[in-house]
Parts: sequence; C-alpha cells; structure tokens
Amino acid sequence: MKAANPSIQPTNGDTPALRLSRDDWLDAAFETVAESGFDSVRVLTLAAALGVTRGSFYWHFTDHAELISALVERWRMREVDTHQRAQEARPLEPKADLERMLEAALAHAGAEIKYLRFELALRGLGRSNPDVAAKLVEVDRMRMRLFETKFLRLTGDEKTAGELAALFYLAIVGGTHALARPANPERTKDYLQRVIGHYLIAAQIPEVAQ
Repeated sequence: MKAANPSIQPTNGDTPALRLSRDDWLDAAFETVAESGFDSVRVLTLAAALGVTRGSFYWHFTDHAELISALVERWRMREVDTHQRAQEARPLEPKADLERMLEAALAHAGAEIKYLRFELALRGLGRSNPDVAAKLVEVDRMRMRLFETKFLRLTGDEKTAGELAALFYLAIVGGTHALARPANPERTKDYLQRVIGHYLIAAQIPEVAQ
C-alpha cells in the first residue's frame, strides 16, 4: 500500500510526524480496511506503509481504538454530507427523481468500489461493536427516510411508500454486493438498474397518472 501522501518521504526517527496529518493516518487505515478488513488495521503496519515509526502515530491518536472510532466517524460524516446533497438536489418529477437516485447509487458502487468494500467491512464490525452498530443504524434510517419521501411523491400512500422504500434499499444493497464481485459480466450495472427501475419504480406509477 502506498503512503496516503506521496510527498512524505521515509526518514529515521519520528520527525515526519510533524508533516503527517491525522487524515494521512485515517486514509491509510481506510485503504487497509477496504483491502483486507478491520482486523488488518495495526499501528505498526500503518506506520511502515507511511514510512514513519510507531511513535509518530501518537502525535494524532491516543490508541488503536481512537483511530478506529475516528475512521468510523469520518465515514458517518461523509454519508451525512451525501444525504444532505441528495436532499438539496433539484427535484425532478417523481419517477425521474427515483431513477436518478438509483443510477447514482449503482454508479457509486461501481466507481468507488473501495467505499463499498469499506462499508461491507464496517457492517461486519458492527456485529460486535455497539458504537459502530449505532452509527450504521443512524445512516440506514437516514437513507430510508429519503427513499420513503421519494416514493411518497410517486405513490401518494405512506404505507406503500414505506414498503417500497424498504425493498428499494434491499435491492440497492444487493446490487452493490453484486457489483463488488471481481470480473462481473459485462453490463451488470445496466441490467440491475433496468430490473430494479422497472419493478420498483415504473410499475408503481398509479394508473390514473400513466
């Protein structure tokens, strides 16, 4: 794994700590999680990848637990920012609005595979870490509320909107898992987008509106 900041050159001692930022360590930890999971995040391994000694780590973090906590919180804040931008996006008509969201979700999975792999690893960690589990629940609820709002515009019925939002989220999660596989068949994303869009969006338009 390459150093998060290629301008940092390995030297003897801990002097590079003055140039390494907290984000450099978080970037290195993120890369490690995306490649091989949270169990592989070790201070000595990260220090070697960044070209510094273990002592440099303690300029920014008290211990390994604080590093993991900060990494998870940075993921949460990124998701909050993504959610806010989705809310602020100029709304299209209801069907097109949901189709745009589906396109963005599947494109995100394909183009930013590291973030998908990180979240999959995070969900694994959440099974044994209550703090991580709480952040995952927060983000899931945030996403679901957005989907429910979009489907309510499409169907005009709260119960139907809630049920379709749940199915939509499950379909996106399953789709992103599929897109995370190596050597996917060609046009896998297009196929998933077409099927999900047909059954969960287009087919739900009230007949009176068609």
